[in-house]
Amino acid sequence: MAARPILGLLSLVLLAGAVLLQIFIVLAGVTNSTPVNLVYFLETTTNGIPGARNPSRWTLFYICGADGSHNANCGSPVPALPFNPPGRSNFDTETGVPDAFIGTNRYFYLSRFAFAFFLISLVFGVIALFTGLLALCTRLGAYLSSFNTFVAMGFQVLFAALMTAWSVLGRNHFRNAGQDAHLGRYAYGFSWAAVACYFLSTLLFCIGGSAGKNKDTTRSSRGGMFRRSRSTRSHRSRGSFIDSERGGGIKDEY
Repeated sequence: MAARPILGLLSLVLLAGAVLLQIFIVLAGVTNSTPVNLVYFLETTTNGIPGARNPSRWTLFYICGADGSHNANCGSPVPALPFNPPGRSNFDTETGVPDAFIGTNRYFYLSRFAFAFFLISLVFGVIALFTGLLALCTRLGAYLSSFNTFVAMGFQVLFAALMTAWSVLGRNHFRNAGQDAHLGRYAYGFSWAAVACYFLSTLLFCIGGSAGKNKDTTRSSRGGMFRRSRSTRSHRSRGSFIDSERGGGIKDEY
């Protein structure tokens, strides 16, 4: 059916868009190319914090400085970089750090779990890209791709929600301490736009999988009725022939 490959192609385009947005988030701090060099979750001034970049920006793997609107002077990459200002992977000092971050692991775990959910979402998104090729021609491929995309969407929602939680709380605490802090609009836009793309892709994969299902069922039912009808007629014909033979033999004997 023509609708299935069209819906499958649209789903793949949206799915590829979601994965691309996630890759932009991964590359933040790695390269100075636009729009990657605009991606960060939280920026704050660090007045009174010794040794910290001023301002400091948190990305997925780096803490960067700022050159106008672009990321600059990024530090060494840290796998699963946590948001933990007094910690060793961040400022490595409690001096000048807002009191709300001292003596708690809340923001550390929020950001760490967000990172894990992001990676799981990206993995399932890439898997869905490969299974999505099957969705262009088979119903099973469409349903399988829908499942993979749904899982990717679920973990991306968790990542975006946790990222929003720690970055908004962090901004508020820095502002309360007299710093100038704000959220990264590109990181927010890419994160939640990826959720929307995954959702629409999941929906279209499901619709593509169900496309033509009623038609195929009708054809199968009609074929079954025809075969049963023909079988019944054949049975009746054989019965009539046998009955006529028996009746003829009785008349002859009589």
